[in-house]
Amino acid sequence: MDGTVLVADDDRTIRTVLTQALTRAGCRVHATSSLTTLMRWVSEGKGDVVISDVVMPDGNGLEMLPKIAEDRPGLPVIVISAQNTIMTAIKAAEAEAYDYLPKPFDLPELMKRTAKALTETHRSPNPSAAAEQERPEDLPLVGRTEVMQSLYRLIARVMNTDMPLMITGESGTGKSLIARAVHDFSDRRTLPFVTASERDLMALEGPSKLLSEVKGGTLLIDELVDLPDEAQARLVRMMDAPGAHAPRIMATSQKDPAAAMEEGALRQDLYYRISGTELRVPSLRERVEDIALLSEHFLVKAENDGAPHRRFSAESIEIMRHCAWPGNVRQLENLVRRLALTARSEEISRSEVAAALGPQTEVGPVIGGTVNEKLADSVARHLQRYFDLHGDILPPPGLYARILREVEAPLIEIALTATGGNQAKCADLLGINRNTLRKKITDLDIEVTRRRKLM
Repeated sequence: MDGTVLVADDDRTIRTVLTQALTRAGCRVHATSSLTTLMRWVSEGKGDVVISDVVMPDGNGLEMLPKIAEDRPGLPVIVISAQNTIMTAIKAAEAEAYDYLPKPFDLPELMKRTAKALTETHRSPNPSAAAEQERPEDLPLVGRTEVMQSLYRLIARVMNTDMPLMITGESGTGKSLIARAVHDFSDRRTLPFVTASERDLMALEGPSKLLSEVKGGTLLIDELVDLPDEAQARLVRMMDAPGAHAPRIMATSQKDPAAAMEEGALRQDLYYRISGTELRVPSLRERVEDIALLSEHFLVKAENDGAPHRRFSAESIEIMRHCAWPGNVRQLENLVRRLALTARSEEISRSEVAAALGPQTEVGPVIGGTVNEKLADSVARHLQRYFDLHGDILPPPGLYARILREVEAPLIEIALTATGGNQAKCADLLGINRNTLRKKITDLDIEVTRRRKLM
């Protein structure tokens, strides 16, 4: 790499790591913990690429992007942030950041994106195009649980790519809403978003008509696996010859695409063309801790639509936390909207929630473990509750990896705390290779900070 990189981050370790890595790669580096200093460097004409954190002691990195664009049109700014929400990624896109990476970031990936920013001609986006578009009033992604954070980070990485996107999840999890959100905040947001059905694909001029409608925007295929073979074949031919303005293809499916291909329900050639990136939307049972947040969100929506002001009692939220929710978020929203209209007082009671839920599967609260309880017994108890929450259906595929992740993350976090954040000592304590530990820290999005060792 050849060029000058300006690094702004209040974490000295990150500044040191980036300075060393970029210098070894052949770059000149100026690093600072101050946005004021960064903006002075930019105004003086220094730097070919900027790498900036969002939350800084003297301001917000995202809020500086318009000023950077004004002072230095076309200067690429790569945003890195520990605020790992989809809104951070969206705000970065709205502020026309060159790229966005959530912390903890993968250093080789950041180096690759920096090299790309240094070598390619970065064209300044048309500011009027962003201003002309109609922005959605509400973001359909609500949740603070780890599974939702992981989804946010993946969406941020794939939002502005051209790769096909496969969105999987149970009915009612919000697959189509996520597809729409990815489009609305992507580089294609000023272009059409078209949803294609089996009828659209099977029409006489179906594929060509769809391509004409989408005009290089986003084409969403709803429930891909349910399409008949002929419709799938037409989709393959359309993807192979999209014309001058190729759209981005997205698809949704309640079923596992790989399993559907093995069973013969999904054409192999179509599977390999459309499975570039998969977003698996978690069921509500996998993010029980988001139920209170979602319920409040839907109450506010209902009030904005004319319903009376309502709030849930702690007991009513607790009963909702222990339901199976086979209809997922859509079922929860319908329940909340109904209760917003029918509740007898401002506070929605436990009995009103129970009556609205009807004869659904309800799982009692987990009994706390005893002091002498073995780890295996505790894990077995929680796993049994997890299966019980699914009622008569099996949990989503990939259970083994999800459970291991749940156990690994707190184990590594506690071990890092015990060793004061020293990764070499932590790896020795755990009995694993240091490189293995580093990979797990990255994969599990564990924040590493130096702290006092436990005695």
